Amino acid sequence: MVRNSGIALTVVGLLALTACSSGDTGTDPTGDATAEGAEITLWVAGGDTPQELRDYLVDTFAAENEGSTLVIEEQAWGDLVTKLTTALPDAENTPDVVEIGNTQSPTFTTIGAFRDISGLYDELGGDKLLPSFVEVGMADGKNYALPYYFGSRYMFYRKDLWTAAGLEVPTTLSEFSDAVKTLTTSELSGMAMGGQDWRNGISWVFANGGELATEDGGEWTSTLSDPKTIAGLEMWQDLYAGASHIPSTERDVAYWDFLNDAGDGTAPDAATIMAPGWARWSIGDLTTNDAGEEVRDGMADTAKFGIFALPGLEGGIAPVFAGGSNIAISATSQHPELAENLMRIIFSPEYQQMLGEN
Repeated sequence: MVRNSGIALTVVGLLALTACSSGDTGTDPTGDATAEGAEITLWVAGGDTPQELRDYLVDTFAAENEGSTLVIEEQAWGDLVTKLTTALPDAENTPDVVEIGNTQSPTFTTIGAFRDISGLYDELGGDKLLPSFVEVGMADGKNYALPYYFGSRYMFYRKDLWTAAGLEVPTTLSEFSDAVKTLTTSELSGMAMGGQDWRNGISWVFANGGELATEDGGEWTSTLSDPKTIAGLEMWQDLYAGASHIPSTERDVAYWDFLNDAGDGTAPDAATIMAPGWARWSIGDLTTNDAGEEVRDGMADTAKFGIFALPGLEGGIAPVFAGGSNIAISATSQHPELAENLMRIIFSPEYQQMLGEN
C-alpha cells in the first residue's frame, strides 16, 4: 500500500519565479535555443545515484549529443531546497535538470520553477510511471516533474543479535515493539529512530487506521485528533521512548550507519532500522570493490543481516511511506533541448534497468 504525503514546503524565495507561471514554462527562456554543443548540469540528491550510473549518463550523453557535455553535481538532501530556491530563478546558475524529493515537488511545480514536459510524457513512460509521483509533479493538468525512483520501506535488522536474544521475526506491531525493547541496552538501540522522523513514524498511524488529513471537495482537514491517529502516535511514542537512543530532534538520519559494525569491528549502535529498500547497499561488512574502494557488501552475510516487512496491528503488513524522487527540467535552463535529451537517456530501458538493479 502506497501512502503519499501532501505536505508542502513554504519557499518564500521562489516567489521570484511566479512571473514564469506553470502555464508558460514550456517556452524556452532564451527564445531560440537549440541543441547545439553546450555544457549542461544535472543535480542529483544524496548518494542514491551511484558513480557507475553517473558515468553512464555522462558517457551516453556525450555520445548522443556531439560537442556537448554533462556535468553531474551531488547536493545534500538537507541543503537541496535552499539551493534550488537560490539557483532555479537564475538562468546563469540554474542546473538544467534536477532531482527533487517527491514530497518537495508540488511546491516547485506549482510556482513555475520547472519546464512543461507534457510533450515528453508518453515518450518517457506515460501511464507506466507511478501515478502518485506523476500527480505531485503536475500543475493545471500539465507535467513538470516525473518519477525518478521510489521505494517502500523495510525493517533491516541484525539477525545475529535477534537470534542471540532468542527473538524471531514478529507478526504483529505489538510483537515488534516488544522485541526491539527487549534488545535495547544502554549502548544499543533496539530500533534506531529519530524523534521527528515522520516518514517512518506515520506507519504506526496508518497501521492503527488513522490518517494525517482527509480531503473533501478539494479542502483538506487535519485528523490528528482522531482517536485512531492518536492511538498510532502513542504507539510510536512508546516505541521511541523504549527502544531508541537517537535524539528527539532528529528527522533525516542515515540509519544504516547504526546497523553496521564500525571499521574496527566495534559492535553496531542499533539492532533494527527502518529504511528504503536501496539502503541495503549501504549495509553489510566492509569489502573492497574493483576500483579498490572500501564499500559495504550489501548484506552478503545472511546470518548476520536480514530484512522483513513491518507487521500490521493484527498481522499482515503495515502501510508504509513510499519515498523517492522526481526529476525535472529547470524553467530557466538555457539548453532545454539538451535537457530533454538527458531525460530521454534517464528514462531509457537501459538506464532504468541499471537504476532498478541498484
